[in-house]
Amino acid sequence: MDFIPPPTLPAGGIPWEKVLPPLIPRLNGTYGQYSWSPKLLMPDTDNNSSAEVNCDDTGFTIQVDVKHFNPEDLMVKVIADFVEVQGKHEEGKKDGPGFTTRQFNRRYRIPKGVDTMALESAVSPDGILIISAPMLQTENSRSLT
Repeated sequence: MDFIPPPTLPAGGIPWEKVLPPLIPRLNGTYGQYSWSPKLLMPDTDNNSSAEVNCDDTGFTIQVDVKHFNPEDLMVKVIADFVEVQGKHEEGKKDGPGFTTRQFNRRYRIPKGVDTMALESAVSPDGILIISAPMLQTENSRSLT
């Protein structure tokens, strides 16, 4: 049996909700108190990124949603051509022993021409980590007075 893929994919990607159910019809069902469906196997196609990266003539900016972290839980480092953002939050359970840990690591490439020595970071009151750096001043961009 030959499988020939379509010449182009639909704009929204593969329609998993149409592909998986016919391929795996027995995955819908219940067993005792448990129930399941093919939706559990479908990839999440909603690409809601928790970061926004901008670079223009004025500078380089990264905005990362860190609402579930305290400022002391965050670390921002410059390593070679990258900004590395790490967050780790541990919280003890209120009703007994144990704790919950939440963490993330992100790396963002710094474009050429960004002044990494002037990079700054701050957390806004609404929980957005803002990392910014201006562009390097070149001989051509300096204004003569």
